[in-house]
Order: sequence, then C-alpha cells, then structure tokens
Amino acid sequence: MGDYLLLAWTWARASAQYRASFAVSIVSSFAINALDAVAIGIVFTHVTTLGGFSLREVMFLYGTGGVSFAVADLLFGNVERLSQHIRAGTFDTMLIRPVSPFVQMAADGFGAHRIGRLAQAVIVLGLSLPVVPWSRAWMVPVMIVCGVAIFTAVFTLGAALQFVLVDAPELANAFTYGGVTLTQYPLSVYGEQLVRGVTYIVPLAFVNWQPALYVLGRPDPFGLPGWLRFAAPLAALLLSAAAALAWRAGVRRYRSTGN
Repeated sequence: MGDYLLLAWTWARASAQYRASFAVSIVSSFAINALDAVAIGIVFTHVTTLGGFSLREVMFLYGTGGVSFAVADLLFGNVERLSQHIRAGTFDTMLIRPVSPFVQMAADGFGAHRIGRLAQAVIVLGLSLPVVPWSRAWMVPVMIVCGVAIFTAVFTLGAALQFVLVDAPELANAFTYGGVTLTQYPLSVYGEQLVRGVTYIVPLAFVNWQPALYVLGRPDPFGLPGWLRFAAPLAALLLSAAAALAWRAGVRRYRSTGN
C-alpha cells in the first residue's frame, strides 16, 4: 500500500504542475459524465417510471454504480493499459523492480483528473439517498465496497487477457465501461438472458442491482432467489480471487518482447 501511495502521489504531483490543464481535465470529466445523468432526466420527461423504477430510484442505481466504478477506475483503472507496456517492452522493467508489477501498473500515470467522474457520481448518489429507508441504509456502503472490488477484478481480468491477446483492451472495455453503463439503469429494462448472464457469469448485477432490490424493498422482476440480494460480498470475493489467479498466470506466462 505504501508503494502504491508513493507512486500515485508522484504522478498526481507531476500532473498538478500544470494547474490550468489539471483543473480543466477535472471539470471536463465532471461535465462529460454529468451528461449521462442528464440523459436519464430527459427520459423521465416522457415517462413516469423506467423499468418500474422512479427517477430517484434510478438515480440511486446510477449513483451507486457510478461511485463504485469511479473509485475502481481512479485507483486501479490504469492496469488496462498493460498492452501498451507489453508492446513497448517497458513491462520488463516493472518485473525487475522490488515492487509488485500490479501496483506499478495501477499507479502508472495515475489520473487524478478522474476525480471529476467520482465527484459527479457522489453528488447524484447524495441527491438520491432520501429514497433509502434508514433501516436499510447499512447496505449502501456494502454495495459500494463490493462494487469497487468487482470493477477492480474486471479491470484485472481484462489486463490479464492482454498477456495472451495484446489487442484485447477493446474487449475488456466492453465489461468495464460497458459494465458501468449497464449498472446505471434498472436491469428490468434488459432481457432475462442478459440479466442471468451478469448475475451468474460476469457478476455485474451485484454491483448495485441485487443489493438495491433489498434497499428499495422491491421484488426481483425475474424471480431470482432472494438470497442473491445479500451475495455481493461473495461475488466480489470469488471474482477477485479469479482475477488474482489470472493476473498471476499471465505474469508467469509473459515472455519479454526482446530488443
């Protein structure tokens, strides 16, 4: 942890040397991501519910999914750039340093400008919290922690895939950036097969959907077992373990690109 913080601070301090550019990048990140929330608001000018959920309930889903992704992207999202280092041969230098290659990849080019995305998601989540009953509010931080773990694991699995397929970032983005878009809406607007896929195969449903059904006191529109609403920690643990094994296998398989 100490190595990560030192590397991240070094990159953040370097970025902050150009104060105007740094400030503009944060504001632009905030504004660009705010457009997603605006789009949801526009939809609700034509409908009263979306997939059976009110505007504030949808914003709760948007906020919890957005905060989880923003934290994971801020802290560990840079691992998706692994293929660039493999092509350039710079990953070799990470292997001979006395610091975990994963830590180095996560902190490399640490993008503090991503704070803009996080701030926007936090604001939306804060505005939606009145819809949460106080007796069930304890689930909200659990959702966010598990969501961060799940998105981090997906980032890591995508990076591990790049040891085999150097041109895999686009495929990985379908599950990372595509995943956060998926979690911004009630899964009731999607088909049942997709919902079962993101429940039992790539467990993005546990980022916020399943826990949110408990928080909001809603029945599962697809009739899935009720215990799934409390299975987010288990899903995060299993996916994180799979990601760790995949990363370790990828590093062992890696062969230098040479001169």
